[in-house]
Amino acid sequence: MRRFAMARAIDAGDALRTAQGASSRYCAGGTTLIDLMRQDVERPERVIAINRLPLTTIEDAPGGGLVLGALATNSEVAHHPRVRAGYPVLSEAILSGATTQIRNMATTGGNLLQRTRCIYFRDPNSACNKREPGSGCPAITGYNRNLAVLGTSEHCIATNPSDQNVALTALEATIEVRSTSGGRTIPIDRFYRLPGDAPERETTLEPGELIVAVMLPPMKGWRSHYLKLRDRQSYEFALASAAVAVRLDGSTIADARVALGGVGTIPWRAREAEAVLRGKGVSREVFREAAVIALRDARPQSQNGFKIELARRALTQALIEVTA
Repeated sequence: MRRFAMARAIDAGDALRTAQGASSRYCAGGTTLIDLMRQDVERPERVIAINRLPLTTIEDAPGGGLVLGALATNSEVAHHPRVRAGYPVLSEAILSGATTQIRNMATTGGNLLQRTRCIYFRDPNSACNKREPGSGCPAITGYNRNLAVLGTSEHCIATNPSDQNVALTALEATIEVRSTSGGRTIPIDRFYRLPGDAPERETTLEPGELIVAVMLPPMKGWRSHYLKLRDRQSYEFALASAAVAVRLDGSTIADARVALGGVGTIPWRAREAEAVLRGKGVSREVFREAAVIALRDARPQSQNGFKIELARRALTQALIEVTA
């Protein structure tokens, strides 16, 4: 690991001021950043510890909904009674990922910035446009079994690995950030960037901005569910996953939200599938039609074509279970 300066912030303002100037990274649980620094993938000049900032609360939002502090751990969120009762898709998604020990350390804000598991990205001796812009993407002609089929470009096919963020996408969460010039909120579908010709830029965060909270909208009358398919049952990233939320009117789907994981370069919102579902009766045939539409634009590589059918089946089964 390369040498770096270490600072500890006493409040959000202190963190923002300290982040000015040198190449800096905020560090809370450290479950992604420290690994990447050890691997010489992340090379910050300064690391700012923010884990003592008062951003751990989970509380009701005015007008309904829920506010998750950015430093609330994944375990705290997954087991919180309000999350389990009102947002089961989020609880299920978080508990399907990592291990108990990692979930006890990992935070809501840190998980939003989780980086890809592409082996070329994590090998500093390999070319990778995401790590070293302009160096190439050997995954396209190399090992790509676990990589993306949606949202790819000729410069990058790396998959977003998070489970939490797929659920947050289906819930239409909003992210609150602060900077030295003020604050703003970012809908999650505007938070992640497709790789395009600049895969090194993964989010719309500006340098120095600090995530302080994630806001969940009211979901009264909705059901939700997360289904994850993977090579083994625990401590494994998704090959394909589906986060679904539906509002039923009798046996008719009044409204639906669908997001896919394990198959996209970003947590993938499947709006075309939602349009298929709205106003339709609950049936396997309708769910399958929506799943086919959701993967319509998939572009498989040499080893990952199987993920297309896997994702279709994940989405179909998730819809069957959430409407049962």
